[in-house]
Amino acid sequence: MTRAVVFGYHNVGVRCLRTLVAAGVDVPLVLTHEDNPAETIWFDSVARTAAEYDIPVISPADPNAVDVVERIAACKPDFLFSFYYRAMLKPPLLALQQRGALNMHGSLLPKYRGRVPVNWAIIHGETETGATLHYMLDRADSGDIVAQQAVPILPDDTAKEVFDKVTVAAELVLSRVLPALLAGSTPRIKQDDSASTYYGGRKPEDGTIDWSKSAIAIHNLVRAVAPPYPGAFTTVAGRRARVLRTRVLDASKAPARDPSMTAENGRLVARCGGGGSLAILKLEFDGAVVSATDFAGTHATGVSLGG
Repeated sequence: MTRAVVFGYHNVGVRCLRTLVAAGVDVPLVLTHEDNPAETIWFDSVARTAAEYDIPVISPADPNAVDVVERIAACKPDFLFSFYYRAMLKPPLLALQQRGALNMHGSLLPKYRGRVPVNWAIIHGETETGATLHYMLDRADSGDIVAQQAVPILPDDTAKEVFDKVTVAAELVLSRVLPALLAGSTPRIKQDDSASTYYGGRKPEDGTIDWSKSAIAIHNLVRAVAPPYPGAFTTVAGRRARVLRTRVLDASKAPARDPSMTAENGRLVARCGGGGSLAILKLEFDGAVVSATDFAGTHATGVSLGG
């Protein structure tokens, strides 16, 4: 029986682990992460999933530590699989497998190597992304591609909605290619490094809205960081606010010299410094959603967003 040690986290980790078990792969050990109490945990647990199948689970601070490497080596794995695991696996660890070390990445490589690829794809206005199964090297997301599955990004999709699609794409990719992978007959497609892009992680403060940008750019940011992510932040009349949902009303509208937000016909409208106007469908102050009627009652003439 084929043996595979799995490094996994998040929904992609859960679905891909289930896919391996369903295919009859022997998984003697799963490595995952302890949940960060400062992070909103909206996704499923790899640890709980492994426990369902009586698979031993460990959550080392460093998967490349000597004792961890020794434990993995004792499993004598044919494969190592990384499914949305957040730590880089170093060469001594990658070398423990007999038949391959593979990672499932949430983009159509070589584009969007690195961290949070779904969020970055939305920020940049991409109309599709997907999942890529590839061999691991000591450079992030740069190894030969085995298979990919694309999914669409619709104009108003949030990161959560796209991530749900990517999770399904990852399961489809692994299910489709696993028989050939176990048989040793999968292709290896070299990535075109000249076409690659790489992006790092994001922090909550990276969601601050720059109203000098276009309506489309601001809309893309809002949906890329919408809950369960921290949301897009701004200041309205001196108060910190979160813009949680928007829609582009008119992308061709001339740039506003003084970006502003007003209540018009029962909805909030923002005119943007880079051109275009946005419907602000969900605006929050101090955890409470503010309606257009309430906003108009307090700011009858609207507010400037320029500073």
